Amino acid sequence: MVPPMVYLPCQAPETTAPDVIAEYYLLEDGRVALLAYTALDRLVSCCGSNQPWVLTPTAKLDELDRIRPYDVILLDTEIPAAHRRRPNGGQS
Repeated sequence: MVPPMVYLPCQAPETTAPDVIAEYYLLEDGRVALLAYTALDRLVSCCGSNQPWVLTPTAKLDELDRIRPYDVILLDTEIPAAHRRRPNGGQS
C-alpha cells in the first residue's frame, strides 16, 4: 500500500517545487529507477542525513514519468554508504 505522499531524493536543497529535480538512479540491469520513501526517517536512514529531499503527492509520480521517464519506482531502498551525499553536497 502506497501512502498519499512520498519523499523523493532531489538534487538541491534550495530548489522548491515545481523546480525540484528528482534524482534518478541507473540500476545494474540498465533500468532507470526513481527512489521514493514512505517516511522522512526512512529517507534519512536509507540515504543519509545530507540527502536533499522533497515531499511529493503520489499522484504526481505519473507526471514525473512523463517529464523525465523512469522504468521502476523503488520504495524505501537503502543507498550504499559509498554513494550517499557528503556534508558539502557532493557524493562520496
